[in-house]
Amino acid sequence: MPAKPAPIKKAPLKKAAPKAEAKPSEPAPAPEPPAPAPPAEAPPAEPAPAPVEAAPAAEEAAPAAPAEAAAADDASAAAPAASEAPAEAPVAPPPEQPKAPTPPPPAVPTSEPLNLNVDDVNDTSVTIKWKTPENLGDSGLDGYTVEYCKDQTSDWVVANPELVVTNRYVIKDLTAGDLLHIRVKAVNAGGPSAPGTLAEPIRVREVVDRPKIRLPRFLRSRFVKKVGEQVNLVIPFHGKPKPTVTWTKEGQPVDPKKVSVRNTDRDSILFIRKAERDDSGKYEMCVKVESFEDKVMIVIQIVELPGPPTGIKLVDTWGFNAALEWTAPKDKGNTEITGYTVQKADKKTGEWFSVLEHYHRLNATVSDLVMGNSYSFRVFSENKVGRSEQAAVTKAFATIQKTGIVYKPPEYQEHNFTEAPKFTTALSNRAATVGYTTKLLCSVRGYPKPKIEWMKNQMIIGDDPKFRQINNQGVCSLEIRKPCSFDGGVYTCRAKNVHGEASVACKLEVKQVMLPDAEKK
Repeated sequence: MPAKPAPIKKAPLKKAAPKAEAKPSEPAPAPEPPAPAPPAEAPPAEPAPAPVEAAPAAEEAAPAAPAEAAAADDASAAAPAASEAPAEAPVAPPPEQPKAPTPPPPAVPTSEPLNLNVDDVNDTSVTIKWKTPENLGDSGLDGYTVEYCKDQTSDWVVANPELVVTNRYVIKDLTAGDLLHIRVKAVNAGGPSAPGTLAEPIRVREVVDRPKIRLPRFLRSRFVKKVGEQVNLVIPFHGKPKPTVTWTKEGQPVDPKKVSVRNTDRDSILFIRKAERDDSGKYEMCVKVESFEDKVMIVIQIVELPGPPTGIKLVDTWGFNAALEWTAPKDKGNTEITGYTVQKADKKTGEWFSVLEHYHRLNATVSDLVMGNSYSFRVFSENKVGRSEQAAVTKAFATIQKTGIVYKPPEYQEHNFTEAPKFTTALSNRAATVGYTTKLLCSVRGYPKPKIEWMKNQMIIGDDPKFRQINNQGVCSLEIRKPCSFDGGVYTCRAKNVHGEASVACKLEVKQVMLPDAEKK
């Protein structure tokens, strides 16, 4: 058994465990670099490495450790080391070398800036603008650098000392008259991108009057003409020096064989002698002065009469009616269909009559046909130019069969107009003067016509000539001629028929005229 460790007086020497098995032919482990001695209370499992001056002793003790019966001189050399180092300490494995970190992938530059163009120019500066690149890479976008060089040279000058964050920059302190090439690069962690360059060099000079097109109001919407008509468009503009005017159709130069263009200093004329449907499309006019330009878009539509409906058929016939169906025309005349015209013709006469005009559906029912006749039908298409020259005609005839007709008048329930007498206007109390004729009025209704009787103080007046009784359209009146004081009393009007009777009454007061005393004498 190994001896117990002695108190540590100096840095212990590293010694291999006695029970460790190792072949004599294996080389001894390399000595560890020196390190400061650990404190005494350190755990024995972590022995401190020997100082630099003890390294030879460790080198001698290492090969003697695995052999139990070593030479006496080797044992005496290893004894001091064994008395100073703990016997139980295991051999520490050599430290693993740290792995180098995996380098990150290189940053990818952005794509080039887009749509680089001139926003403004004068005799000392040029203002340019552009759009953000489509691909910003993994590290994003840090800014832009603006460079320029004179024409026929290759010396590019960086205009901005620091990166530009916005998509617009003013290049200042330029020399008037220079012809410059300008480019912009996007910069990120991957470096500068491919440059976005102006299509043409820019002249450093001030433009007196920028180009401007004054488009007439009627050309701001769709311009419609019929086939065969002339197209003569005069579009004024201004700009100095003299602008350059170009016309394109659907992005391509106009065909001089079909379209004539005449330009002056103030306007441009687009002329088509006989318009055809192929002349329809989007025309763009561009007025350019140096790097400045103005564009307008004009939509020209050449229309003509539509073709007939592609098919028509007789769906059904019943009574005095016929049902039709048809399909829209293939050729609409380069514009939308606004309606249809439906006509009918009797087989006997062959004359056509319109039954529906400006009709919007693709099916219709024709009514009021004559019994015993046979009819054919045709349909025309309509658009804003007019009605189609040809029509779709039904192949079959619609025959209205003769049938026996017995007229049966409708039965109506007879209204019962019978009604007992009822006064709608009652008599009113009256005051009359002696000698002055007065009249009593009331109104009554009833069916059959009621019989009217007048009574004075519940006595029937009868045919007394002093009284005149009138009954006209239910208005009853009693005229009292020159009444005297004895004619006052209660008057009653009574109406009778087979369904009942009704009466109203009033009070009549006849007053005597009082004369002054002078008149009495």
